[in-house]
Amino acid sequence: MKSQIKKSTEAQIKGRMGEEAALHYLIKNGYKEVTRNYHSKYGEIDLIVKNAEYIVFAEVKERSIKAVERPSAWVDSRKRKKLIKTAVCYLTENSTELQPRFDVIEVIYNGNELYVDHMENAFDVDYEYYEY
Repeated sequence: MKSQIKKSTEAQIKGRMGEEAALHYLIKNGYKEVTRNYHSKYGEIDLIVKNAEYIVFAEVKERSIKAVERPSAWVDSRKRKKLIKTAVCYLTENSTELQPRFDVIEVIYNGNELYVDHMENAFDVDYEYYEY
């Protein structure tokens, strides 16, 4: 039981580190933080940032360089549907003239080094996702 608690805590710490690395990367590249870990009844969006043109709903995925799959492989259709519905909730509460966009940010660990891969416009919105 202790090992499960320890693994969960390690995963949470790694997740926060990944989000921090992703946010640092985005700010360095001209984005401004809007909010972190936005929750709705449909799910959570890790980071919401903006620039002059877009409001970006960013999913951050982190993995070791030794992982078989890329981190973005974990953003499947089910996850995309939750992200879109959560973004709709956010936009209902917070109107904006900015164009919404969905990005995936991969944070890959290689020992003590981190690599960030920003996948802009990682997926399109399918109108079927708007059904509640």
